[in-house]
Amino acid sequence: MYVHEWGQGPEVVLVHGAVLGGRECWRGQRPLAERWRLRAVDRPGHGRTPPARQDFEAESVQLADQLLDRPVHLVGYSYGGLVAMYAAARRPENVLTLTVVEPPATALAKGNPVVDEWAAAIRRLMAPADPDLPTLLRDFLALVGAQVEVADPVHPTLLQGTRQLVGARPPDEAHPPLDALRDLPMLAITGAHLEPYEAICDVIASRAGAERAQCPGAGHLVPDTGAPFNALLEKFFTA
Repeated sequence: MYVHEWGQGPEVVLVHGAVLGGRECWRGQRPLAERWRLRAVDRPGHGRTPPARQDFEAESVQLADQLLDRPVHLVGYSYGGLVAMYAAARRPENVLTLTVVEPPATALAKGNPVVDEWAAAIRRLMAPADPDLPTLLRDFLALVGAQVEVADPVHPTLLQGTRQLVGARPPDEAHPPLDALRDLPMLAITGAHLEPYEAICDVIASRAGAERAQCPGAGHLVPDTGAPFNALLEKFFTA
């Protein structure tokens, strides 16, 4: 995985979600580089990392081997939250804190009709063999609650990221090892906009003993709130 690096200080590893790579996803966190060394990965098929099937479990092995070789604060957003939880369970001794932001770990809340319906919709969206990428992108953003307008023509970076959605391992197959994470300082953040994310993070809080926080204002694009999100991170890192 290619790694973008900014700043000096204690290390923070940032794992992005779908569509946007590490440089774009974490643009609102650049002010933290005044006090922290930010290391933002490009997951497979995003940014400068070669394409491969999106698979939270396989990527967690890469992440743990490449970036959890020393103590870090680990932050995973959306699908990257799944990757981060699996990676943290592999190298818990090097995870100072673990923060997950709206991870789509729908299996954790299985049986909740709203969550189950949403999980099925995500699986269907990832299934088409020959999709129209701009349409797929807009449908995906609406489904996950990312409140953003997509202009025509669609930027190549967005098309590149959207292409990685096709055939990705569906997030409903994730069963994050929460028992293995109970001894880690953990924070689960939601944007207070979509019931499935709230239900999932409530389960993470209950089963893994994670702290819970909300950071509203940008829908699913929680890191784009900038200062409020950054303040949550720094408060947790230094608690």
